[in-house]
This record gives sequence, structure tokens and C-alpha cells, in this order.
Amino acid sequence: EALKDQAIPLSPTAVREVLKEEGFAALPRRLDEERPARAGPTIEPVADVRHFSLAPRTFTTACGGLFLFIPDLLRLDLDRLAKAAQLPGSTMIPAGHALRASLALKLWCVERKSHIMALVADEGLAFFAGLNAIPKKSYLSEYSSRIHPKHTTRLLTVWHDRVRDEALVSGDSFNLDFHSVPYYGDHPVVERHYVSARSRRQPSILVFLAQDAEGRAFCYSNANIRKGEEAEEIFRFIAFWKRTRGQNPQHLVFDSRLTTYPSLARLQQMGIPFITLRRRSPTLLKEIVLLPRSAWRTVELDVPTRKYKTPRVYEQTVRVEGAVFRQVFIRDLGHDEPTILLTNDRRTSTPKLITRYAQRMLIENALSDAVRFFHMDALSSTVGLKVDFDMSLLVLASGLYRVLARRMRGYRDAQARQVFRDLIDTPATVTVGEKEIRVHFHRRAHLPIVLASGRLDRSVKVPWWNGRLLRLTA
Repeated sequence: EALKDQAIPLSPTAVREVLKEEGFAALPRRLDEERPARAGPTIEPVADVRHFSLAPRTFTTACGGLFLFIPDLLRLDLDRLAKAAQLPGSTMIPAGHALRASLALKLWCVERKSHIMALVADEGLAFFAGLNAIPKKSYLSEYSSRIHPKHTTRLLTVWHDRVRDEALVSGDSFNLDFHSVPYYGDHPVVERHYVSARSRRQPSILVFLAQDAEGRAFCYSNANIRKGEEAEEIFRFIAFWKRTRGQNPQHLVFDSRLTTYPSLARLQQMGIPFITLRRRSPTLLKEIVLLPRSAWRTVELDVPTRKYKTPRVYEQTVRVEGAVFRQVFIRDLGHDEPTILLTNDRRTSTPKLITRYAQRMLIENALSDAVRFFHMDALSSTVGLKVDFDMSLLVLASGLYRVLARRMRGYRDAQARQVFRDLIDTPATVTVGEKEIRVHFHRRAHLPIVLASGRLDRSVKVPWWNGRLLRLTA
């Protein structure tokens, strides 16, 4: 203080050095209780279902929109689904609660497991899962390590059994595609695959996805694919669908890089109709150029909103790998180069073939939505098996969003990120009573759409809340 009064600056370090030179020993470090009170991190409770409380209280949650999914989760019986899939669980966090907590992160657009730490103090997120606290990032990472491919296969199989009555997956036609989840580190186990967003090969995890063309929901995923196994993945999906529905897929649509010509011949032998593209080799391009103008015919596409509705086509029969296919050359479709369509479907008219393949862009749009909203490219691990469970959660979450969107007027074809932004991202006040749990949504611009959907008209009994009723109000 004396130095300060004389305007002589001296830092604490300089004071310590002066005292040390004069022979004074350093002062002992203060105990925690001797330190002045200041803001610091709070210690959140450990997730344990045995400490889950239904004591009467009221709290506000930022995750109020999650409770709109509970009627669908009850109808699909997520606890029985987890049990049938034989997912791992513990006394503290049973399998059903673990699946519900993991799924909540996907539904709430949480990018990475570590980002859950920003929501651990939100009581509503834990209450949704039926836990006293939401599991932390260490548990979520460790839990995915305990998931085996047989668990994810069973999970998807039982999921399809549960959604059959929802008409979410018609099974009439499927869009198939690969997606490379980029990895930006240096790991010898991670292989290099083509990443379309960067137009180059780089370390990545290869994921196979199947989408129902009518319901627009993902219905199958597999991230446990190694290099050289890509061509066989389509047959793994066929085997999965046959186990699930008792029959082969009725129709498949995919691009030229999904599988090989011998695999197309196998599909022909199995009697599975498909539509794909053929790569523009110099030989095929030369053949197209040499075709006389009289060989081409003009067809009209029954798509009023399409800009190029009258392409010119030339059809022929070709033999590839011992199998006979229908090949269609297409020009004036809006591309610089001609499109070459290859199919074993001999009954469908050419305009319908072209229109159906053009609808394959639905899976491209769904992949874009998965990357931007479900954070598909936020790689959860360099281990494909852990990514496989993350992709299974993507299938479940996308399906739940499609089921909910169909009930909201004007949102039937909306992507998940728009549904979340307008309808789900809503805070609420939760009141825990003796007989019911009341969730009151705060005012939002799009709340009338939720009211008109009828979702708030009746209460439902929630088993993981000891059978108490959930009543949604606004």
C-alpha cells in the first residue's frame, strides 16, 4: 500500500522476490474454505435411474419440443425394442434408458457427444429419458464401444417390425447410396474413400444407406464396410430386408458406382428390378455420336415443374456379364453429356424410368439433411463399429421426424432441420404432479401448427415415469 501511495508499481512476483532476498519464507497455500467465494463450475449428479425423482416440482427446460416425440416413442415401444435388440444396459442406466438418452441427442441436433456437456444442467432432457441426469460424454462414448454389429442389425430389424403399422416404409422402391464420412486425422486403420464434397479421396469411414422412396425415411445403414466390400453391400441389404419382411426388395435405384456389372447380373438372376446409370466410356460416347438423327425419338416427362421435359431417347438391348439388360441413351436432359440408363425393367415406359431415376435425388437431399442437421459428418470415432451405432440412431431419428412431420400440416415433405427449427426447438415449463406431468410450451410463431395437429388433445401414460400421464399444453 505504501508503494501504491507513492505511485511506484510493483507486481506480486516482484514483491515475492524482494521478500525472498530478505529471508522471508513463502506463505502456505490457502485452503479452499479460506479462499473468497467466486463463481465456479457446479458438480452435476451422476446419471442413475434409481435416483430419478417424481417429487412435485416445476422447472423450465430449453428442450421442451422433445416431449412431442413421446407419444410416438410409446407407440413404437422403445423399451421393448432395446430389449429385443439385446442392447447393453446396467443397473444405473438400463438399456431402454440408454437408448432413449442416445436418441435424444440425435433428435435435439447435438453434434458431438462432448457437446452434451452444455445441456447436462437442463433437467428436461434427463426427465425425457427417465433419468435423474443425462449421461455425460464419457458414458456415451463408452456405451457405443459395447455395441456389436449384431446389436445394430437386431435394432434395425425390430425397428421395422414396430413401424410397419406407421406406413413409414412401404418397401415398393428403395434409393441406395454410399456416403464417406471424412476423417481429418492420421490413423492407419482408416481407409481412403472418395469424398464427393471435396472431389477427392481422403481418409474416411464409408457408410451405406437405404432410403424408402415413398416414405423418404432411411431404413438401413451400415458403417462397418472395408475397402473391397462395397460391391457386396447391396446384397447384405437385400438379405436384411428379406429377414425383416420375408421377401426381396421390389425395386432398387442406385448410381453407377454403387456396385459392379457382375453384381447387376446377380440381381437379374434374383429377379430384383433395378435402375442404374452406366458410366460414359469413350466407346459408348462414340456409339451415341454415330447414331443417326432418325434413330432418336422424343418423349415427354409428366413432371410439370421440370425445365427439360422433352428429352430425346434411344433404346437398345445389351448383354453385360452374360445378362441381357435394357439400355437407354438420353439427350437434352439438361446435361452436357448424354445420360446412359441401364435397367432390367422391361415393362415400365421410358418416361417413367427417367422420372423414377431422377427421384433418386431424394436420397441426396436426405444425405444433405443428415449432414447438416443430424451431423452425420461429425465423425464419432475412427472405429467403424462405433460409427455403425451412430448411423443406426440416424435411421431411428430420421424415421421419428418423418412420422411427426406427417402430422403437421404443411410439413409432410419438410426436412428434419426445418421441422426442428419451426416446431421442436421450443422451451417449455414442466410441472410434475401427483398423477400427471404437465408440459406447457412457451409461445412461438409456429405453435398453432402443433395445436392443429391434435398432438395436444389427449394425454398418454408413460411407463418410465411410473405410469404417470403426460399432458401437453400451450
